[in-house]
Amino acid sequence: MADRYRLNNMIFYGYHGIFAAEKEIGQIVEVDVELVSDLAPNARNDDPDLGFNPVDIYTICKDIVEGRDFNLIEAVAETIAGQLIDAYDVEEVVVRVRKPGISAGGIVGALEVEICRQPQR
Repeated sequence: MADRYRLNNMIFYGYHGIFAAEKEIGQIVEVDVELVSDLAPNARNDDPDLGFNPVDIYTICKDIVEGRDFNLIEAVAETIAGQLIDAYDVEEVVVRVRKPGISAGGIVGALEVEICRQPQR
C-alpha cells in the first residue's frame, strides 16, 4: 500500500470557465492534492529535507489557478498534476478541482473533477 501526502481545501480565486461571466467576474476555485510516495524515510528520519514542502505545493497550485485562465477545470487539474510530477519524485498525483455553487440549470453544490496521473518513466 502506498503512502499519501495530502493538501485539502486550498481556496483560490480564478477566472476559469466557458461562460463570459466566469471569465469576467471569476469565482472561488478549490483544490485538493494527493501525492503518492513512500513516506517511510521521512517518517523514520524526521528530516524536513526528505519531505514534501506544503508551501511549494500551495504556490504551484496558486500560480496556476490565479495566474492563468482556462476554459475547463480539467485543464486546471492537468496543469497542476504535471507541475507536481515535474517537481517531486512521486508514484502518482491525484488532483481534485472544484467550483462551488455553480449554476447548471439550478444550483449545484459544486462541480468537481478528479484526475490521477503517474510520471512517465
